[in-house]
Amino acid sequence: MPQQRRPNQLFRNLHAKVAAIPMILTATIVFVGGTLWTVLYSFTSSGLLPRLNFVGLAQYERLWSTRRWLVSVENLAIFGVGKMVFALVIGFVLAALLDQKIRFENTFRTILLYPFALSFIVTGLVWQWILNPDFGVQSVVRGLGWESFSFDPLYNPDIVIYGILIAALWQTTGLVMCLMLAGLRGIDEDIWKAARVDGIPMWKTYLFIVIPMMRPVLITALVIIATAIVKVYDLVVAQTSGGPGIASEVPAKYVYDMMFSSQNLGQGFAASTMMLLSVLIVVIPWAYLEFGGRKRHG
Repeated sequence: MPQQRRPNQLFRNLHAKVAAIPMILTATIVFVGGTLWTVLYSFTSSGLLPRLNFVGLAQYERLWSTRRWLVSVENLAIFGVGKMVFALVIGFVLAALLDQKIRFENTFRTILLYPFALSFIVTGLVWQWILNPDFGVQSVVRGLGWESFSFDPLYNPDIVIYGILIAALWQTTGLVMCLMLAGLRGIDEDIWKAARVDGIPMWKTYLFIVIPMMRPVLITALVIIATAIVKVYDLVVAQTSGGPGIASEVPAKYVYDMMFSSQNLGQGFAASTMMLLSVLIVVIPWAYLEFGGRKRHG
């Protein structure tokens, strides 16, 4: 019987599978082919134009000895950890508050999600104005009488990355909130009733019962946030252009500048390959947890 079912499974939805062939070929040629091409030329001394002049690991050695790249990696680590932690925590707290069936829930949900509809360039420009010491938050607070108040993160090289982080959280938290709210709405009402009957405090119910049940939603949110972290570019360009100096450099901007401003394709390819590696470090464990876990548990 199993042998007779296999051909049927193969030809099920045949028209849909045939229609998907162009998309599969496009993905294979453009994405996979482009990725392999980038990795290959990262081992060359390509300048303005790509050329197969192999130099081994020279581009990677130069990359990891360049202070600008090291600063960009350090900024990405600070930005990434901050965004992942705060976006998840704030998003979950907002979702838990909205899940209490409050009045005007749809209005609050729309307001909180609206920033995600804006482009990163618009978000960056808005927060560049808000954080400007001449007419932003600092100016407003000083106008209220606190003359010694100082808040100019975009002009302070020691904390500029945190100014970019604030703008990123403002835009991303609404999406995380919606994902978390969908997960909370999927929790069976009987679980809440049983927890109340057993006298379990609300915070323990969330921490030890609800959050473990929301594992798929949490993993999805983590992957979305992580991929956005790696490719952050627009916010930095709109807010600081990498300044002051190189204090707010990020890997994506380094790649762009190497390939289009410095006309050093080999160095740009090496940096983009390292970015690809960081994405794979996130995606492979996620794929294993999602698909490998399902296979093990039937």
